[in-house]
Amino acid sequence: MVLSDRNQVIQQLKSSRSGIAHGMGRSYGDVCLNPDGVLWQTTSLDRFISFDEITGRLVCEAGMRLRDIQRLMIPRGWILPVTPGTQLVTVGGAIANDVHGKNHHVLGSFGDHIHRIRLVRTDGEIIECDPQVKPDWFAATVGGLGLTGVITEAEIQLRRVAGPWLDAETVPYNNLDEFFHLADTSEADWEHTVSWIDCISGGGRGIFMRGNPANTGLCPEPKNRKLTMPFVPPISLVNSLSLKPFNMAYFNLKKWQAGRSPAHYESFFYPLDNLMEWNRMYGPKGFFQYQSVVPREVGRDAVQAMLAEIARSGEGSFLAVLKTFGNRQAVGMMSFPQPGVTLALDFPNKGDRTLKLLERLDSIVRGAGGRIYLAKDARMPRDLFKAGYPRLAEFLQYRDPGISSAMSRRLIGY
Repeated sequence: MVLSDRNQVIQQLKSSRSGIAHGMGRSYGDVCLNPDGVLWQTTSLDRFISFDEITGRLVCEAGMRLRDIQRLMIPRGWILPVTPGTQLVTVGGAIANDVHGKNHHVLGSFGDHIHRIRLVRTDGEIIECDPQVKPDWFAATVGGLGLTGVITEAEIQLRRVAGPWLDAETVPYNNLDEFFHLADTSEADWEHTVSWIDCISGGGRGIFMRGNPANTGLCPEPKNRKLTMPFVPPISLVNSLSLKPFNMAYFNLKKWQAGRSPAHYESFFYPLDNLMEWNRMYGPKGFFQYQSVVPREVGRDAVQAMLAEIARSGEGSFLAVLKTFGNRQAVGMMSFPQPGVTLALDFPNKGDRTLKLLERLDSIVRGAGGRIYLAKDARMPRDLFKAGYPRLAEFLQYRDPGISSAMSRRLIGY
């Protein structure tokens, strides 16, 4: 069902069976899926409502894509404070998953910059909530997986920016000790920090990237050269034959390119957005993404244990990302970010073999007192979900009984 008029959403929801809001569908798991049920398509709710050029407050509909906001507002001197690794997501999805970026230690997550949410419940009730007015509803909806109602509009605080450029630096590292030293010493002077890690090298080597907004007005705008993975190969291109040479080549190329240089925000923040349909390279069976966060005090040991388990399994990932979260309290009851270390990995779906590996990684995360990112999960067991999200019982008080998803049924039961 397409939701195209925010003033008609109440009637559409009341006339519908149980469903879940669906934006761009960029989540890697089942958070926005509803097999044999209804999807409320929100991408037609894509209008700007108002913008205050003095304060930087933007009011827009929930189906607005982050890319459209960025491309309109950056030339006007404003930017979204926090964005995830793709800008091809909706505002509603960014709120419902309380997405984070590379600057969590400075600016937190997406929900930290929301002034107001308009929520429509399936019984017709409209709830306007913000951090001061109905803060409990606000905390349940930010990171609430779309289960508290359908977000139809939001007020977002943008931040001043000089232009689309960053002063960026690339630093190779050889082991986890060097990574943590870079991460800790970069927090004071660098807003954005992230690293690619070679998860099959055994030693934990990788490439650390950091950046700050810069006033680099003389650089030419980069040419928008998008590539597309043209077909789905019969087998995954991510395999034991390709992983080692690819990771070695990538590490050595980035090591050769180490140093400081200007970087455009789109290439720095969203590198995969320039490779359309990149998921096709995993073949017809697709892939699992596995992103965890564990407390900082046990972070090194837990990450080392996960890398060792991956090495023993013979599995691996091209797209392995390691970064730290700042010492900040999450906005939402069900928000993923917590102080600590987060590791994100993609694994080709090899059936039971891959699921057994993920179960072993679960054990490490469970023992470390960590959690799995719900926006990217498709198979987490309920006990790990409940242990990782201790505010679940509180959150369920705000659940809309007319909303259900594949994830809610898998992890909550309805």
